[in-house]
Amino acid sequence: MSTPAVELFPVGDTRTRDAARHLIAEYLRWIATSAAANYGLSFDVDAMVTSDVDDRSKFYPPSGRFYVVRHSNADIGVGCLKRLTPTVAEVQRMYVQPHVRGIGAGRRLVEQLLVDARAIGYEVVRLESLKFLSAAHALYKSVGFVEITPYAENSMKEYQPAETMDTYRSSAVFMELRF
Repeated sequence: MSTPAVELFPVGDTRTRDAARHLIAEYLRWIATSAAANYGLSFDVDAMVTSDVDDRSKFYPPSGRFYVVRHSNADIGVGCLKRLTPTVAEVQRMYVQPHVRGIGAGRRLVEQLLVDARAIGYEVVRLESLKFLSAAHALYKSVGFVEITPYAENSMKEYQPAETMDTYRSSAVFMELRF
């Protein structure tokens, strides 16, 4: 008996937007709880979810990509690509629900985002991830990302008070892949 395929669906219609909203909220609540406990950081989850799903200039084509991951007819993950500059993109909101980790959904998603980044014309893809997410860091390294120093246009800049940005930067791993 074969394992059901992992499928990616671009976010665009009501069903995929609702699924993305739910999955991003689930992910960010988990991250917010962990960030508060491990690093003393906080951020506005509701504002982030609203911006992620409703701001058409953020993750949607032509300059971005926004996927819901489906497996066995269930929405199990989400991932996005965002334009930082004309030549640099950022992977954001990569999340696969814990009960299905290990089936290749994260790898399938990040590989698709990289294919998309190349097709759009980006030369560099960056990401940031809290230090406690070591399994994610291993995945990113396995597809070619390397650690770099923090970059100024990181995704938390809008959601972290200026006085806590140094704490945030010291609690995160910053990575990039050059094509």
